[in-house]
Amino acid sequence: MTLPNSRNSAGRRVTRAAMLCSLASGLALLAGATSGRAEEPVLQTEQSDTVKLAPWSAHTILVVDAVYQHNKDGRTYIVDGDKGRLLGMVQAAYNANVVMTADDASKFYVGETTWERGNRGERNDLLAEYDSSTLRIIADEKLPSRALVTPKRNDLAISADGSYVYVYQMSPSNAVEVVDTKTHKVAQTVDIPGCALAYSWGNSGFSSLCADGTLANVSLGADGKSSMTHTAAFFEPDHDGIFEQSPSVTKDGKAWFISYTGKVYEAKLGADSTVAKPWSLQEGAGLKAAPDSSKPFEVTWRPGGWQMAALHKSTHELYVLMHKGTFWTHKDGGTEVWVYDTETHKRLRRMPLPVASPMVGVTQDDKPLMFATDEDTGDFFILDPKTGKQLRKMKALGGSLIFTLAPGEG
Repeated sequence: MTLPNSRNSAGRRVTRAAMLCSLASGLALLAGATSGRAEEPVLQTEQSDTVKLAPWSAHTILVVDAVYQHNKDGRTYIVDGDKGRLLGMVQAAYNANVVMTADDASKFYVGETTWERGNRGERNDLLAEYDSSTLRIIADEKLPSRALVTPKRNDLAISADGSYVYVYQMSPSNAVEVVDTKTHKVAQTVDIPGCALAYSWGNSGFSSLCADGTLANVSLGADGKSSMTHTAAFFEPDHDGIFEQSPSVTKDGKAWFISYTGKVYEAKLGADSTVAKPWSLQEGAGLKAAPDSSKPFEVTWRPGGWQMAALHKSTHELYVLMHKGTFWTHKDGGTEVWVYDTETHKRLRRMPLPVASPMVGVTQDDKPLMFATDEDTGDFFILDPKTGKQLRKMKALGGSLIFTLAPGEG
């Protein structure tokens, strides 16, 4: 490069050599400044792994969210009730159903329905089996069909030993798919004409509620064949219907079918189910029994909600959501929880809730927790089951929290 001679600002002549020296000094200063900058960090390669949840305690529960926010899908949350902390979540399709193994909570099953192109295309009815500690799918089996209805607990049921999952379906007519959880195959399809849902009892049987007021009882034989019996009619569907989500215990087959007016029909489910004479929630609390649909406008305390009752097995305590209303308010959430002794049929205590709740749940240990929710905000409340006092609140946990599942509940 050839540089001509020039003059500086003082008019003095500057030689080529001086200009080259000045240029070299400037480059050196620039190099020094650049070398002082912090080096760009080296990004590490992302490593994929699976974190296992801590062993489930009696207060680790599943919380089922029917519709997450405004999306057409649902969620199942794993919640630590002692800390009010979300431990994990699995996504499920809209109107999914969930059951959990009754003995050790090691697995849970999600029945769901999807379409190839979102809202159209080939339909897939599925039963996914999840490992409770890793939330990994163990099996994802296609079903012949399932009833795509509002997700109530007994749309899906599981045997006491976890060997069978019962999937209620309505295609082309009412039936139950019996899924063998070892082979992950449908062992048989049992037609239950005029009946609905599945209340599991023991290791190889279930009962269904029927439109004529009876129970259908299905026994699954070792030869792969099933047999069915019916009880006599014990309720009047047209005048005082039964809450389908009434609590039951799979291991011993006990159930407490609660009617819209507040009658409680205690049943011993089995191949030949028996139903006892009903007792009244209101009379157990020292009130007059509520009238049926023949007097639909009388206001009194009534049961209502989605998961409107829960049972604490060892203490024989029945938790029921109650509200003041007329006969056709059976879907209204409870402003209070009334607790009954299922042996004496007397109310033991009543507890106001923070807000009206469509759901009540309870754990099965000797120091249980009680659960409720705010239908509008999705807040999830963890409560003392003796006093109703709020222990913890999880804000905006879900969009439509409808029921809980606790270890040992089935």
